Amino acid sequence: MDQKILKQLEFPKLIKQIVDHAETTRGKEAAAKLMPSADFEEVIRWQNETDEAVQVLRTQGHMPLGGIHDLRGSTKRAKIGGMLSATELLEISDTLRGSKRVKNFVQDIDEVDTPILVELVEQIEPLSNLEKEIHMCIDQDGKVIDSASQGLRRIRSQIRSLESSIRDRLEGYTRTSSSKLSDAIVTIRNERYVLPVKSEHRGSFGGIVHDSSSSGQTLFIEPQAVVELNNKLQASKVEEQQEIERILTRLTELVQQEAELLEHNGDILQKIDFLFAKGKYGQQLRAAKPEMNHDGYIKMIQARHPLIPESEVVSNDIEIGKDYRAILITGPNTGGKTVTLKLVGLCTLMAQSGLQVPALDGCQLAVFDHVFADIGDEQSIEQNLSTFSSHMTNIASIIERFNSNSLVLFDELGAGTDPQEGAGLAMSILDYVVNRNARVIATTHYPELKAYGYNREQVINASVEFDVETLQPTYRLLIGVPGRSNAFEISGRIGLKSEIIDQAKTMIHEDSRSVENMIASLETSRKQAEKDFEEAEEILQESEGIREELKREYDRYLAKKEDYQEAAKKKAQKIVDQAEQEAETILQELRQMKSSAEIKEHQLIDARKKISDQKEALQDTNQKQQIETTNQPDEFEPGDEVHVASFNQKGQIVSQLNDNEYEVQLGIMKMKVPKKQLQLIKRKEKEKKTTPMATVRGRQSHVKTELDLRGERYEDALHRLEKYLDDALLAGYHQVSIIHGKGTGALMKGVHAFARKHRSINSYHLGHPNEGGSGVTILSLK
Repeated sequence: MDQKILKQLEFPKLIKQIVDHAETTRGKEAAAKLMPSADFEEVIRWQNETDEAVQVLRTQGHMPLGGIHDLRGSTKRAKIGGMLSATELLEISDTLRGSKRVKNFVQDIDEVDTPILVELVEQIEPLSNLEKEIHMCIDQDGKVIDSASQGLRRIRSQIRSLESSIRDRLEGYTRTSSSKLSDAIVTIRNERYVLPVKSEHRGSFGGIVHDSSSSGQTLFIEPQAVVELNNKLQASKVEEQQEIERILTRLTELVQQEAELLEHNGDILQKIDFLFAKGKYGQQLRAAKPEMNHDGYIKMIQARHPLIPESEVVSNDIEIGKDYRAILITGPNTGGKTVTLKLVGLCTLMAQSGLQVPALDGCQLAVFDHVFADIGDEQSIEQNLSTFSSHMTNIASIIERFNSNSLVLFDELGAGTDPQEGAGLAMSILDYVVNRNARVIATTHYPELKAYGYNREQVINASVEFDVETLQPTYRLLIGVPGRSNAFEISGRIGLKSEIIDQAKTMIHEDSRSVENMIASLETSRKQAEKDFEEAEEILQESEGIREELKREYDRYLAKKEDYQEAAKKKAQKIVDQAEQEAETILQELRQMKSSAEIKEHQLIDARKKISDQKEALQDTNQKQQIETTNQPDEFEPGDEVHVASFNQKGQIVSQLNDNEYEVQLGIMKMKVPKKQLQLIKRKEKEKKTTPMATVRGRQSHVKTELDLRGERYEDALHRLEKYLDDALLAGYHQVSIIHGKGTGALMKGVHAFARKHRSINSYHLGHPNEGGSGVTILSLK
């Protein structure tokens, strides 16, 4: 890619933000070299790598890259025979430990598939023996420890013994000759232990003078009594240093043997850090993985400029490359035309660099051979070119190099010269590029180009919306509507006399007025259409929800009705069988009593009573299958618990509609029910003090039975789902519908993963064709 064009589209600023997300020196180095690719397969691989990093960050929260250093300088010095310092060896040990930690971390991930990362970490060589050897010799402060060798332990023990002897002798002087000392302490000069002696008592100690104070009043003297001990101490320290160098040399030789593997590990860790820097940047932007194509097709929903703060940026829908190959954005300056131009160019470069783009899921972007741009005032002082000449120089260069698989961005095409000539030149340039099948987005404020898109099959007009009431641009991109100048409206709003504006209108050419009136009519129609569409969509969704809920309730009612009827039949049959058996028993007894002529009156009465009891039991069973309407109140009151015969369900009276109908709450539905279908179960209890939980349930009872997550970012969608389930459970729902759409399937997988882990979800399944198909997941709640 041309560095000048990358700079025009502000790609280097974006790279700097990615660099800030890398954790290691080598990771930052790789991020700083990031460039877009025109190789389709390479871009696909890069996108998959970044997506894996994003998924790991989403599920694990981080990648443990701490303690990893750039070892290239150390391994290079080891290979040419140089001795590494203890600090360098410690960095090698820490990096080996860090690389092992990264490898284990990736291999232990089971929430998401990470084939690319697994393949990378499998190439990391642990080199445990080298790590162990360094760890046994060097501590975390970068010091060679006593146990590094037997010789070093012996030497350091000797040094500590000599130091103790020297201090004991010198401290004896501080106790017995303190009046001759400037300070009763033992200090060090030239790596030898000395005493601070007053200059007038110089001869009292003998020995060697190593230093004096700035005033000359104090001499730092090594008494003769410790000169020999200090000499032995110095000799031991020299021996210590030699032993340390021997240990470091041995460790360096081990590093030299593994230098190639250490450098290979460094390359793998650099790539992993680089991938996660891209993933972290995608998370920061709340970006989505684009679906790449090589058909020159771009479609982004709610796309945002990545370099504008989220609190300020305005998102837009952009599509080009299928029904039309060129977009011509017209309208006044400072309306956001250039921002839109840069947005498309920058998102294309991001996608071709393996980065996710700041838009909603399901966006599509193309891999272009070239991205060309002529944006901003590129006037060259050195070449003494005018603004127009500078633009034409850039455009001429683009015309020479572009092909059918190029994205071309022109800002203020034809500006800087006579309006009529500039407009004609702009249309000719656009025709030339469009006819050669390139994808083109151009901005202009020439009124002559407002009708251009209507006369070209592959070109569509667009504009950035301007709010005449606030005199501010809204930065919303309007596809299919050319921009208006709004000069008269703005002038009127800021107080210019109406007669001046009216006279100005008479001076405008009739064709221009017709075009402006046409555009104004289009804008009015568009706004009304958008409003009507939103209202219709809302009504449609609400109607669909009600229809689905009614169908589910009716199906549930039919299922329960059959179950109840079947159970009642079985129970009735059982009682009948028992009655027949009892009757037969009674008859047998009567026959026996008759034959024995021992029938007495009270026995006949008892037998008759048994038959009567069986008859009454059978009658009671039959009566329970019918809804009793006797002993019912004349009127029901709100809050009364009732049985609704037509649905065989319990409900609660909401209100009385008329003398013969009541509004009854059945689960989540309110229905009109005839009075004759109602049977009082329980009168409404006296009002009690409302508890916090009652308040919660009252609020939640209005929650819908479905949740629409389409268009949501992944993390936001799961957060909404979790809150919604709490509300649905409080409302007492047994089943809810989650609308996630089809798209890439990422949101559906997230909903299913959430459902598997949630303790209050019994089961889940994709919707049937009449329930929304694979775009909906049905959750059954406990």
